[in-house]
Amino acid sequence: MRPNQVGPAIELKHLVQNRGVTFDLTFTEPVILEVIKDLDLLTLRKAKFTGTVLPLSKGDWELSGTLGATVEQPCSLTLEPVRTRIDAAVLRRFRRSPVKLSATGPDNEIPDDDSEEQLGEIIDIIRIFSEALSLELPDYPRAENAEVTSAEYGPPGVTPLTDDSIKPFAMLANLKDKLK
Repeated sequence: MRPNQVGPAIELKHLVQNRGVTFDLTFTEPVILEVIKDLDLLTLRKAKFTGTVLPLSKGDWELSGTLGATVEQPCSLTLEPVRTRIDAAVLRRFRRSPVKLSATGPDNEIPDDDSEEQLGEIIDIIRIFSEALSLELPDYPRAENAEVTSAEYGPPGVTPLTDDSIKPFAMLANLKDKLK
């Protein structure tokens, strides 16, 4: 590590208010296995997270960085491995004062700015990497040759529902055809 460079967790007591620190992480095998387990991945390769933690004002800090990783997930249709390369910017602001919550919703749990977090005793770089990676993963990875097939279900003697039959405009088109 270079001077002003830190490991996977930054303790606030070691930060100097007028100076930032840089980090450049390549993950160890146990950390990679933990991320694979947490995110339900098949593999995680070339995982890297670099960036800086800079002071804002009044004891607040900002982490800005870049994550990179090659992941394999099961195809949402065939369960075959699907490989994806992810490179993304990460921004988090850590506030000493309470993070302002949204005025909408029953419990007001969602902050107005989702890049803001409550500042604790440490800034956990691995947790931030894992969260940012989970947000960048494809929701429904699909293998190249995977095709959506249709299935029809229904009790005996009843016309089964299909995608076309449950669409309201398809029903109107059928009614129009019957009236002709």
